[in-house]
Amino acid sequence: MKFHNALFYAACTATFLLATGCSNEESPPPAEPSAGDVDGARIAAAASEPGNWLAHGRTYDEQRHSPLDQINDQSIGDLGLAWYWDTNTTRGLEATPIVVDGVMYTTGSWSVVWAHDARNGELLWSYDPEVPRDYGKYACCDVVNRGAAVWKGSVYSGTIDGRLIAINATTGELEWKVQTTDPERPYTITGAPRIVKGKVIIGNGGAEYGVRGYITAYDAATGDQLWRFYTVPGDPSQPFESPAMEHAATTWRGGKWWEIGGGGTVWDSMAYDPELNLLYIGVGNGSPWNRYLRSPGGGDNLYLSSMVAINPDDGSMLWYYQTTPGDTWDYTAVQHMILADIEIGDEMRKVIMQAPKNGFFYVIDRTNGEFISAEAYVPVTWATRIDPETGRPVENPDAHYANDVKKIRPGPLGGHNWHPMAYSPETGYVYIPALNLSFKYGQDNAFRYQPENWNLGVDMTTMAPASDPDQLIADLQDVKGFLTAWDPVAQKEVWRVQHPLTWNGGLLSTSGNLVFQGRADGHFAAYKADTGSLAWEYPVDVGIMAAPVTYTIDGEQYVAVVAGWGGGFGLTSGVPRHRNNVLDQGRILAFKLGGKAQLPDPEVVFIDLPQPPDIDTTPEQVDRGLELYHLYCSVCHGPGVTASTGGIPDLRYASADTHASWKAIVHDGAYSQRGMAGFSHVLSEEDTTAIQAYVVETVKATIGLCEGEYRTNYPELLDTACTRAAPGAASGGGR
Repeated sequence: MKFHNALFYAACTATFLLATGCSNEESPPPAEPSAGDVDGARIAAAASEPGNWLAHGRTYDEQRHSPLDQINDQSIGDLGLAWYWDTNTTRGLEATPIVVDGVMYTTGSWSVVWAHDARNGELLWSYDPEVPRDYGKYACCDVVNRGAAVWKGSVYSGTIDGRLIAINATTGELEWKVQTTDPERPYTITGAPRIVKGKVIIGNGGAEYGVRGYITAYDAATGDQLWRFYTVPGDPSQPFESPAMEHAATTWRGGKWWEIGGGGTVWDSMAYDPELNLLYIGVGNGSPWNRYLRSPGGGDNLYLSSMVAINPDDGSMLWYYQTTPGDTWDYTAVQHMILADIEIGDEMRKVIMQAPKNGFFYVIDRTNGEFISAEAYVPVTWATRIDPETGRPVENPDAHYANDVKKIRPGPLGGHNWHPMAYSPETGYVYIPALNLSFKYGQDNAFRYQPENWNLGVDMTTMAPASDPDQLIADLQDVKGFLTAWDPVAQKEVWRVQHPLTWNGGLLSTSGNLVFQGRADGHFAAYKADTGSLAWEYPVDVGIMAAPVTYTIDGEQYVAVVAGWGGGFGLTSGVPRHRNNVLDQGRILAFKLGGKAQLPDPEVVFIDLPQPPDIDTTPEQVDRGLELYHLYCSVCHGPGVTASTGGIPDLRYASADTHASWKAIVHDGAYSQRGMAGFSHVLSEEDTTAIQAYVVETVKATIGLCEGEYRTNYPELLDTACTRAAPGAASGGGR
């Protein structure tokens, strides 16, 4: 007879020892599980322990569906806040937490890693990789990070400046680090690593700036590089790294794409099939975006905008499927990929499903890359359909912008971006956080490669808001987002929830007949998975982009989400998001049935647009400033001088002191350690003054709009464009 821990030793008294045969030779009690004790077998068997969230998508198939059902469509009325933790950041937060044996591991802005007690939010440790703040100039879409991976007692994460780090899961101390990118090139890492068979798999970003994409495997124990798979060919005069690159090079025709890099970065989604031993990666856009400049002789430009299946043992390619051959609209295929076995035409098929940026939902045979079906899940104008015989898009000739500016759907933010989908085997639906956005594409005929700037080959001045108030109102009303339940067999929408704003959060489905999603308007919500009806919502005072997770501790189910708005849309859209007192303070939030915690009341003040200083400007300066602003500034400060995330200064509210120091800040880099790099390498002092002139004149025009009848007629749209919501006093912490 064995007794564990204190019970064993209390039982083995002298008298009881004689009666039971216990002795001091008895085996010691089993050790408690070590922190972060995860391996491939445990992830593959995740169904046997649904109370943990062991991998980025919970399971290797990335379905983001949990069989937990204590919180369900009947009990959810009792769901309340269990705890919260303030991140003390105002930049975008996009991470999916990992929860292992009661500990939550997650990441935040500037690649910081945190470990919390998942029961009460107590911070156990934090690790700051100390990314140089001026490196933020290379982060096209905010200094975000989508999460960590956990394996055999270590926590792994990528950093904005291209490092892969391994941290002790118990102590939070650095174990090893490796530079995965060329520090002389503008690479970044924002995606979460995956771990397969003891290999940490990590990609990178930076195609907008001009890099060559690849994905790399490192030994989880040592950080040694094991293999690397390039996604686009390099200089064709040099030996090719693999047969895949030799084949790809035949599809790039004309031009010298390799001097810029070619693009094709693997900056987000992956999935793994242990049975087939296939790792699936999503490949991004070209560098530059514009194929007429990138590959003027035509060609598909493999493996841009593709799903690629790789042998994780050696990094060799098994098959690929390209969603947008010869992409010229920034239609990446790095969006969330889901593996499932579904019945199609009386036959069970092993499929991979994706809703990439280009607006079509794809069902592909994951064993061999065979096309099965594809239909549009958002309005699409760049193509009329996907040919069912070839699996290739039938492009609309009017979507080609080499000679004229064309308004096209979807825009470069896509019909679906990085925000994770979810698939419920119980309903058979895929739930998509969809975007309905257009963009005016025009060719940049003066394009030249600039190593430290965006290299798109697209005229960025088309991003500037319309000067005509009626058109501006129409454009603002055109920005939409929604949650859709998609039937992948019938290839049709089953239900839709129209949201008040776009760029809403990723998704979680559960066996409680629920789909959870955070929204940009500062609410965390649950919808019935079968019908889409709203089951519950909770105001959290901050916009949410990240996807929720669910787990159990001591028999109680929790639903948790990282809340903090920003990212690509927040920086580049110019569409204000501050509504209903929603702020930018980041938080981790966890809910459970009967939760009684309360968020502090937000202390908000509303600031009217200040009158800009009187400076001498000329129409020529303003026109030049418009061009330069949208080339160098708009990707962070928003088109039309309308920053829509609090983490980046809104230049409409620039103080007199800021205007007086304009040259020192913009040209000389006085604020480089705050993340605002100087631009003396590309801007003259006269250029800097022209940008200031454009900003001043734009603010004057905005004040005129805000004081007119349009604000009275369209208060919901213009109140937030004319007035900034800002925190009054610092809000309190607590759990």
